[in-house]
Amino acid sequence: MIGIDPGLNITGYGVIEGDQWTMELVEAGVIRPPRPNGNNLALRLESLFESVEEVLKDLRPEAMCLEEVYSHTDYPRTAILMGHARGVICLAARVARIPIFHVPAKRIKQAVTGNGNASKMQVQRAVQQRFSLGHPPQPPDVADALAVALCYLNSVKAANGFKRGRGLCGRR
Repeated sequence: MIGIDPGLNITGYGVIEGDQWTMELVEAGVIRPPRPNGNNLALRLESLFESVEEVLKDLRPEAMCLEEVYSHTDYPRTAILMGHARGVICLAARVARIPIFHVPAKRIKQAVTGNGNASKMQVQRAVQQRFSLGHPPQPPDVADALAVALCYLNSVKAANGFKRGRGLCGRR
């Protein structure tokens, strides 16, 4: 299972194996497309696509769990850019024939910390504790990606699976 925290500046990913009781961290990291420079959006998206494609090819996850776009009225451009990033990430998964599951950020935080409004540091500490890491994952995008994967695996056992494309446990 690969969890992805999509972003156009930093995309976090985390691969875990196992089930609800015996999860093992396989690999986690970030993908950093080229920095914004004039009109290089297409180049940045291409770089993100190729990097995700490489991670999927190397790690061969059975499924991808992806954080849904969160939109804040004060920052609509951020949601639009994240939508671009999610689009190429979904395309990379589709090309690799990997099923994709979409989960809202609040549901991820709730599943990992018990609080749907948890701070980034709370998510980092919960992930640190779950995997017995010496320090919280850095940058926070890595912890967020691992939290996405944890949320999925925890919920699969509880609900006997997700419904593809409908959010966690088929609920919206």
